[in-house]
Amino acid sequence: MTLAVDSELAALVGSSHVLTDPAACAGMSVDDKVPDCTVTPAKAEQVAAVLQYAGQHRRAVIAVGQGTKLSTGNPPQRYDIALSLRKLNRVIHFEPADLTICVEPGMTFGEFQTLVGAQGLWLPLDPRGGAEASIGGIIAANTAGPLRQAFGGPRDMVLGLRIATTEGKFAKTGGRVVKNVAGYDFGKLLTGSYGTLGVIVEACLKLFPKPPERATFTMQAGTLGIARDVRRSILRSSLSPMRLALLDSAANTLLDNPRESDAKPGVELWIEVGGSHRVIERCAFELKQLASGVGGVLVRREGAEVAWGKIADLARWLRPKYGDVTVLKAALPLAGSEEFLSRAQQEAEAEKIGLASFAQVGVGIVHLCVLQERRTPNLLGWTARLRQAAADLGGSLMIEHCPVEFKSGVDVWGARGDDLEAMRKLKAAWDPHAVLAPGRFVGGI
Repeated sequence: MTLAVDSELAALVGSSHVLTDPAACAGMSVDDKVPDCTVTPAKAEQVAAVLQYAGQHRRAVIAVGQGTKLSTGNPPQRYDIALSLRKLNRVIHFEPADLTICVEPGMTFGEFQTLVGAQGLWLPLDPRGGAEASIGGIIAANTAGPLRQAFGGPRDMVLGLRIATTEGKFAKTGGRVVKNVAGYDFGKLLTGSYGTLGVIVEACLKLFPKPPERATFTMQAGTLGIARDVRRSILRSSLSPMRLALLDSAANTLLDNPRESDAKPGVELWIEVGGSHRVIERCAFELKQLASGVGGVLVRREGAEVAWGKIADLARWLRPKYGDVTVLKAALPLAGSEEFLSRAQQEAEAEKIGLASFAQVGVGIVHLCVLQERRTPNLLGWTARLRQAAADLGGSLMIEHCPVEFKSGVDVWGARGDDLEAMRKLKAAWDPHAVLAPGRFVGGI
């Protein structure tokens, strides 16, 4: 970037908030692409001004909160400005009695939960990035972990958003109260758009009372067929689990950290329930009955929150040991989870690919983690076959995380749906000069 451009940006946000030092900018890289500068606005009006500048000068911008989800998406076509939102971390409005709160996007999830937790409330999400993830990033990626089972995802909790556009203006969707979300809500459209339509500068969210107690139980299911039958029984019962996950033996080994030779065969169900002490006891009794019916043993896991956090944030947890870890995410009809897992295991064995599976079988989400210390040559073909398997079951498969070089031969989002043309028109309307994360989203949007 030229000195004149730096001066213009500095006039918008202050010279101390524009960094061009290569080392500082390298920390904001996306798929090995380093921006020319990092801009850190301190208020929403400055975000809008930077976006207007970017539109006028055709400078590509990627908004960054804490950077915990930047590995998802295609490599950017261009990347000139990293727009850091970390300084936008204030509480705008908080009404505990109404179960609503409005905050700026840079607040971390951990700070948020501590704030509302003091009032006996929580946002029931377990997103990628955990406590370090930013509220804006969670919404932009619509990321949710196993708690989706009982509460849904961010799209279900967003009451309203304030968005900065590349015209230097603000757009508002929804409001601060639950009753203000009737009708078609653009907030739901913007949630999960990965910052390709606008930049969130304020989010109003619906809160929930924290359950008095929570308990996690594990049950050895043996085979995928037995696991399917138990899953069906649980979902037909009055148990209402908060989280439900199916782990294969490799995944269990990774969670418990024993020697590989100690891995238990078969699959294991993880079930978390919440409520009063009496409710927990009743759930334990019903689950024990289910376990005995399939010849399994029910175990109550103490301190399971750490394990649930790993299940929700697979790539970051596995990366230290498997630097080139690839994480695939399949979204399937509920009835297809176990069948897809069986197909994935067969394909992995045929290709000699190390695999660990973590499936949210209550909502049809399956994560497959390729545990290779170096890139596997046949991974592309294996992924293509699994995409077809997911499609055959009425679902889809995306690559949530992978080495940068792997992205050069594949579209991480997978097959383009019938709505791609509508998405392109929406992108053109909101971002006419294609400066917001160009090329990162579905179909190269």
